[in-house]
Amino acid sequence: MIALVGVDGSGKSTQARALARRLTDRGVPAAYFENAGGRPLWNGLARALGRPDGVALFGRTLYPALEATVRALAMARTVLVARLTGRTAVLDRWTWCQDVIMTARGDRGRRAVRAAYAIFPRPTVVCFLATAPEVAQQRVAARGIDTEELAHLRALDAAYRALPEFPSFVVLDGDATPDEVAAALDRAVSPLVTG
Repeated sequence: MIALVGVDGSGKSTQARALARRLTDRGVPAAYFENAGGRPLWNGLARALGRPDGVALFGRTLYPALEATVRALAMARTVLVARLTGRTAVLDRWTWCQDVIMTARGDRGRRAVRAAYAIFPRPTVVCFLATAPEVAQQRVAARGIDTEELAHLRALDAAYRALPEFPSFVVLDGDATPDEVAAALDRAVSPLVTG
């Protein structure tokens, strides 16, 4: 299991999909797994119902629980499919992402979520795409799906760096070009996989 984590706009999804393809092309069967909490879905539903976002629709207590449950279901599917197929799992987000988003929003229940998520296996390697919040904000705006406040992106970055597990993450320059990030990812994971 290879996990990519980082703030929104750091390139996690793009790089994880591409890494899974490169590994497969090199003879290491791999699959991409998104492990999101459903925020775009909840925010879209909220806007359709005249609310600004999912938190406003569901409330500050229910929303984090809903998001954490959706993410847990996604991660459970990931583990099950990866084990059944024997493929290398390239993870777009993992358990820490829920902790980070809850920290950035000031949600209650983080300890309970961390305890519940302890059932999920730790990836072999976790790559943190270190991206300047200003760069991430521009990338989020460019994709046109949603927007991110600069203060929120800064809070996410700080929350990742404050994780007790952060020193064990492989930190990659997420501000680099996509090709440079891909090359750095390949260097980080190549000793761990064999074809």
